[in-house]
Amino acid sequence: MKLKLDENLGHTPANLLRRAGHDVSTVYDQNLCSASDRQIASVCRSEGRCLVTLDLGFSNPLVYDPHSYAGIVVMRLPDNPGLQDIQEAIQTLIAGLIREDVSRKLWIVRRRRIREYRPD
Repeated sequence: MKLKLDENLGHTPANLLRRAGHDVSTVYDQNLCSASDRQIASVCRSEGRCLVTLDLGFSNPLVYDPHSYAGIVVMRLPDNPGLQDIQEAIQTLIAGLIREDVSRKLWIVRRRRIREYRPD
């Protein structure tokens, strides 16, 4: 799966996802830090990459319609997450990507749980 990690996730998640066989690009590596959410979403769309972020703004399907993207994954971590919290959430994402395709979907990922947005 082609993924783009937002700048708020750091290097550990990128390394875990790469070791799981995913093609990972980061906002940081592409010098997109401080870019607007709309610009990041546009780059993800043009590259055909699923965005993985902590930014709750991307969980609003009225602003970022998941059907227009290669997927949006919003990681929901506890306040002041530790390395273990991040690793468990990324492992949950990796397991989810093995079972199902995230393309054109919005996933909210927590430790040991994935909730998929489904419009009524």
